[in-house]
Amino acid sequence: MAFVSKKQKAVTIDRQKLHGVDEAIALAKAGATSKFDETIEVALNLGVDPRHADQMVRGVVTLPKGTGKTVRVGVFAKGAKADEARAAGADVVGAEDLMEIIQGGTIDFDRCIATPDMMGIVGRLGKVLGPKGLMPNPKLGTVTMNVAEAVKAAKGGQIEYRVEKAGIIHSGIGKASFPAEDLRANFDALVDAVVKAKPSGAKGKYVRKVAVSSTMGVGIKVDVAEVSAA
Repeated sequence: MAFVSKKQKAVTIDRQKLHGVDEAIALAKAGATSKFDETIEVALNLGVDPRHADQMVRGVVTLPKGTGKTVRVGVFAKGAKADEARAAGADVVGAEDLMEIIQGGTIDFDRCIATPDMMGIVGRLGKVLGPKGLMPNPKLGTVTMNVAEAVKAAKGGQIEYRVEKAGIIHSGIGKASFPAEDLRANFDALVDAVVKAKPSGAKGKYVRKVAVSSTMGVGIKVDVAEVSAA
């Protein structure tokens, strides 16, 4: 029989009701009663069909209050650029040697950055890095000569978002231990970025449904009318 805490019993959520953003965040925080610090997550249901190239929604956004996670960054670079990456705080730096480690089954990073001259090597890892969402991409700023800035951004709260096959973007906006106002600031930053990334092929209403939840909690529906510029 599953243990239910008094706190969980006290948090009752109407799964059908539309909540304001602040109320939804407060309910998600209150329902995060696990022994670990749960992530507060947002689901954005968009009016797009990502099977069409002109309806793909993907990008990066810096959450102003950070993610609450320790992000390990891997960098493909040589020489001075490798030194710059290490000085900026990269956790794993290499070239052919790093490729061989990854081919051997070890991926010890959460974000991957590469200088343009390294893409010949990185390209051989497409079948490994691609499915994990780790393939460096110029449009996302992860193929760049400015590796120091990219490393600092990755460690400073920058996240990637990408619409899934069903037209939904899932993204964490911080930890349950964050103050509610910090989660709201991160929520607004994510939504603003997604709205600005509206593709040319999107027809009709763009942001159709929004929900907030904790890692182990239920989805709390948000009133889309409260989501700015949706």
